[in-house]
Amino acid sequence: MRAAMSSWGVRKFTNLIETIGLKYSASLIGINHLKNFSASYSAGSIYTELPRKLKNSERKPWVTHINELKRIARLRKKEKQMPREKVLQPPENGLLVNDLIPVAHEVYSARAELITCISRVGKCIPIYSCSVCGEVHIGHPPHKIKTCNIAGSRASKEHSWKSGDAEHVLPLVESFHLYDRLGRAVTHNERLQVDRIPALVELCVQAGFDIPEYPTRRRSIPAYSMAGRIIDFERRFPKGDAPGKDINPGGFWEKKKKPGEAISYADLNSVDLQGVAVKGMEAWERMRSGASKLMHKYAVQTCGYCPEVQVGPKGHRVRNCQAYKHQMRDGQHAWQEATIDDLVPPTYVWHVRDLQSVLPLVNDLKKYYGMLPAVVELFAQAGAQVGDHYDGVMREDVAVPELNEEKLAV
Repeated sequence: MRAAMSSWGVRKFTNLIETIGLKYSASLIGINHLKNFSASYSAGSIYTELPRKLKNSERKPWVTHINELKRIARLRKKEKQMPREKVLQPPENGLLVNDLIPVAHEVYSARAELITCISRVGKCIPIYSCSVCGEVHIGHPPHKIKTCNIAGSRASKEHSWKSGDAEHVLPLVESFHLYDRLGRAVTHNERLQVDRIPALVELCVQAGFDIPEYPTRRRSIPAYSMAGRIIDFERRFPKGDAPGKDINPGGFWEKKKKPGEAISYADLNSVDLQGVAVKGMEAWERMRSGASKLMHKYAVQTCGYCPEVQVGPKGHRVRNCQAYKHQMRDGQHAWQEATIDDLVPPTYVWHVRDLQSVLPLVNDLKKYYGMLPAVVELFAQAGAQVGDHYDGVMREDVAVPELNEEKLAV
């Protein structure tokens, strides 16, 4: 009897151990499954961080690594010590890149169409700008997010909104117009004698787009490099280049229209607001992509500490920099290679998902809101489709909770 009871107890104890083991292994499988699920969810997240706003003492990131720039500088120093001829390729030799001439025309026309569409849509959708920090908001009502944190702002860090215009959506970046892109840089004493035009237009001019008001030198004979110096065998002033033929005798006080600023609604009068927004979104993408192609061949310089831009192989020598430690540079700019965001700044604004809501975006939920370039947000609110490459900054994979659900959100 005792043997039977003991064998029954052993079997029951063994079954209990097996049951516990099965449940433990199942729990482990469930945990691993959750881990794999969470890992796949985090890996599939499309959220991308916006470029960090730099401090006044920080320099812009280098496009080319500093070690590579030093290596190039050492090679150029050796070339200057060796008196031999070096054959340059367009556009370094002064000639145009034939394949990029149609791109320059397309970028110029896209910019003109974009300005027209922004002005048209901006009359129907309100644009706000902070009078203190310059932040921009698209749509009514303006947001209540407390990000105004500069000298002269309110103690509550709320913005002081005023009506904005197209220049707040698409900031104007100007550059000195160069008659000869291989010539010497603009000096400080010439700063009032040389025209300043939109930098994107200057890039198109140097890439092959001709504007009668802003003539530029077109070479037919390539320049050469001899011991690090540019040697030009072409006549200094060709026969068709008459000095003074393009000078306006009326005087410099007559204000000239900037190229690309003439706005015509002839082609858009019969198109509805959504159609204008779609055309504007397409023009924005064409302008950015075309300008990026041009910048691969035609150099553009920017200051490492301020927004100044100069289209050409080198920067100017005008001493008008007021950024960090400009006294040590005698007011001159710290030139470096520019990016497309320096030439066409994408002013990021808070993205409004629910256009029917009359409630503004609040500060308590700002970590759940996405952002978009002001141009894209303006056209998106007018009915245009936003491209997939903006999904990371729009934060479409995040559900915005209500104010009473904020503490429950993870």
